[in-house]
Amino acid sequence: QVQLVESGGGLVQAAGDSLRLSCEASGRTFVNYAMGWFRQAPGKEREFVAAISWGGGRTDYADSVKGRFTIFRDNAKNTVTLQMNSLKPEDTAVYYCAAKWGDSTVIPDQYDYWGQGTQVTVSS
Repeated sequence: QVQLVESGGGLVQAAGDSLRLSCEASGRTFVNYAMGWFRQAPGKEREFVAAISWGGGRTDYADSVKGRFTIFRDNAKNTVTLQMNSLKPEDTAVYYCAAKWGDSTVIPDQYDYWGQGTQVTVSS
C-alpha cells in the first residue's frame, strides 16, 4: 500500500498568481513509482495534468498546462510537487496526486494509488 496526502491547495484571488501543491507518500518504496497529478472540475471527468517518471528524468504535461506548470519529485523526502504559475480560472478543480508502479502514463485508470485531493480555486 502507498498512502498519498496532498497539500497546498487554496483560493487564488487573481488570475496569473501561483500556487504550489505537494504530495507526500508513505508506505512502499516511493522510488519505484511514477507519480502523476490529475484534476477534476465540477461536472467534468478527471483529467491528466502532469506526470513524472520514478527517477524524475521524464516529465509529461497536458497541453493546457504546458509552460505554466512544473512537476518535480524528491525521492529522499518521498514527495512530488506541482508548481502552478500563471493560473487561470479554468484551472479551478480538485487536484489529485497518484502513484503508479513502473512507467508513468497519462491514463488515470492505470494508476494504483490516489490521494484524497486538494481544492484549487482561481478567481476570475
